[in-house]
Amino acid sequence: MRKLFVLFAAALVSVPMMAQEANKSENKDNEGYKFTIVKELPVTPVKNQAKAGTCWDYAGTAFLEAELLRMGKGEYDFSEMYTAHVDYQDRAMAAIRTHGDISFSQGGCFGDVLHCMEKYGLVPEELMRPGAMYRDSLSNHSELSAMTNPMVKAAAGSGNLQSDSSYQLLALKAIKAVHDVYLGVPPERFTYKGKQYTPKSFYESTGLKASDYVQITAFLHYPTYSTFAVESPDNWRHDLSYNVTLDELMAITDRAIEQGYPVGWDSDVSEQGFRAGSRKGFCVLPATDAKEANLQGSDMAHWTGMSAKDIQEEAANRPTPQRWVTPEERQLGWDNHETNDDHLMLIYGTAKDQLGNEYYMVKNSWGAYGEYKGMFFASKAYFRYKTITILIHKDALSKEMKKKLGIK
Repeated sequence: MRKLFVLFAAALVSVPMMAQEANKSENKDNEGYKFTIVKELPVTPVKNQAKAGTCWDYAGTAFLEAELLRMGKGEYDFSEMYTAHVDYQDRAMAAIRTHGDISFSQGGCFGDVLHCMEKYGLVPEELMRPGAMYRDSLSNHSELSAMTNPMVKAAAGSGNLQSDSSYQLLALKAIKAVHDVYLGVPPERFTYKGKQYTPKSFYESTGLKASDYVQITAFLHYPTYSTFAVESPDNWRHDLSYNVTLDELMAITDRAIEQGYPVGWDSDVSEQGFRAGSRKGFCVLPATDAKEANLQGSDMAHWTGMSAKDIQEEAANRPTPQRWVTPEERQLGWDNHETNDDHLMLIYGTAKDQLGNEYYMVKNSWGAYGEYKGMFFASKAYFRYKTITILIHKDALSKEMKKKLGIK
């Protein structure tokens, strides 16, 4: 009898304990993403590219501004419209000279920012603001492109272009005039904080040097430690990137952040893991093959009982195990056009979620968008799969890596 009583009492105690554990599990399932920052570098405020395909410009400018903070030069605010204006003239001329083989569009790469900085200089934001020419505070380049795209196409297809008395193409002067109307006229001289500058002398005063920066990638169709021009339509200048292994690309990025260097990030944001989570402040690459996934301490029965679609849906609400792709999977994603060169951003820190998944902190150019007002956390698994190139200061590389790449 006493034995039965003890068993009955134990059962009564176990019921609330089981309920408590169930509540804990339910709360854990519903707690969403919780990030712990590991390393955070200083950056300038988030901007909004709005209705313009100028992520390359905003990301490259954000990178330069972050570099100046790293260098102890203070906070700068450079004009993206100035860089876009001078870059579009170069791209129009390239399209004309190649009879249209080089595309003319709003897009671009990090190399465009570096080339324009070195060739034309920089100007403060206050001198050429987005939208200023059409009574707005944000860009809308739809009408601009509707004007200039046919002009460039016509000039590229013409057999005998007219020129002025100085042998300058009239078509290019006309294209520049349209950009003057919509983006503003680039200043030849200006005053900044009491000093007179040209765009070139202003750039030189910052201490930035375009030659200090290198692009790194990790693909299998070129030899490791060689350089090649990544085959993107927007890499119209054919800028070269150093090719390393995929693991080395990850290590280079981690080391740069750890050493205090910001990282320019050229990536694909068309994946479900980005679209589902970006407004909530994250992008992830969930391991949809549960049987082969690294479950990182999660409940085995829970994960193996879910379909790929279920895991994708769950990853939109809380952390899940991440897919760690092979170099071959990454290469196929690029070759079959699943991975596209469609957005550039700035990486400025690292973090972890409550499962231990690692992330990069990313500054975007879509204004105060999403949970974290213009920034988000990109899982390293996503970065590993979807990165096209990164941009870093060459001194962020280890001595060993510099030697492998032939960088002094």
